[in-house]
Amino acid sequence: MKDLLTTLLNLFGLAWWVEIVTETPACTYYFGPFLDAKAAEGAKTGYVEDLEQEGAQGIKVALKRLKPTNLTVDGDLGEKPSQGIMRALRGQFQ
Repeated sequence: MKDLLTTLLNLFGLAWWVEIVTETPACTYYFGPFLDAKAAEGAKTGYVEDLEQEGAQGIKVALKRLKPTNLTVDGDLGEKPSQGIMRALRGQFQ
């Protein structure tokens, strides 16, 4: 039931997502969806750790209600948030 509600909230752009922006590489990552901010908050540490292990630097994290069209946006390619390259990290929901 919880997954169904999360799916419905995501459909309308009301689900919570963890947005992580890194300076190096210049990327924006979206992890989610989550039913509420508390669930997103609890998951963000694992995502940050994964990116740190990959060598990412200048990490900034925000929790947002939105509906990303792509889960990874490569800023080095001059892409807009509506474009991007998918990248799977440990714990990523799709």
